[in-house]
Amino acid sequence: MWSIIKWTMGFIALMTVVQIPFVMADENDPPLFNRYPGSEVMGNAPSTREFDEFTLVTGKVKGEMQYERSVNLEGKVFEAQYFFPENRSEMEIFRNYEDALKKAGFQTLFSCKNEQCGEGRIQGWGQGAGFDPSYENRYLAAKLSRPQGDVYVAIALTQQHGTTFGTQRIAVIQVKPMQGGMVVVDAKALQEEIARTGHVAVYGILFDTGKADVKPESDAALKEVQKLMAADPKLKLHVVGHTDNVGMLESNMDLSKRRAVAVVDVLVKKYGVVAARLRADGVGPLVPVVSNGTDEGRAKNRRVELVEQ
Repeated sequence: MWSIIKWTMGFIALMTVVQIPFVMADENDPPLFNRYPGSEVMGNAPSTREFDEFTLVTGKVKGEMQYERSVNLEGKVFEAQYFFPENRSEMEIFRNYEDALKKAGFQTLFSCKNEQCGEGRIQGWGQGAGFDPSYENRYLAAKLSRPQGDVYVAIALTQQHGTTFGTQRIAVIQVKPMQGGMVVVDAKALQEEIARTGHVAVYGILFDTGKADVKPESDAALKEVQKLMAADPKLKLHVVGHTDNVGMLESNMDLSKRRAVAVVDVLVKKYGVVAARLRADGVGPLVPVVSNGTDEGRAKNRRVELVEQ
């Protein structure tokens, strides 16, 4: 059966609300549509996360956290759990949600019933969450394409055989980039780490995936590097780009070097650092600080380091 699911992300409202008839939306409803009329909140109140990762299942579950297809998402997502209203069937509730999303322009990515859904636990949905063939199960994953960012919806319904007792789990994910540059190491801390170890990672220097253009959110970190250089006119640095291990080695080596070159270029042209004091290099995934086996590890390995010449 579906156990109580802890979805791990937050939500953002759209400009319009899709209405399932005969009810006004309230603060316990998803941001895109109201819950089925009469559905009571199950467990904790609906919650949100500004930014998190989420694996959206778009194919049959094939055992312990194994799926025929899935989509890895990052963004802001709504999470909620509701009980079925009295004397309403799983089929009726499911079709109302399905129709409402279609009318709003959503594309169905995956829809299943009972054995079509597979069997097994699903990563990120709480201990024991998944499909149990001894219950009636229905699942829908859908996508809305928008210029301001795609939106994904996942709806899972479970009902005990021969009863009207059932539960609804709903997640709404708006894909968006993380708001970077929120944590910046100041010039003094950079200097102290270089004096101690000969190098320092500057995680506030940001790039889009697969690209070498320095993002505007990097300005705060780059200003601290400029202050570091101004405080010690004799200091010369290698600016070294690092990547995770996703993709081909040759591509990552090239990307890390291009990113380092871009950082040097900004420091020279925008912040007035003398070019002769900086040298750009890239080592790709060859010097990780932690394992690349998790998203958190890969994020930590993607960095720019300053190394004393």
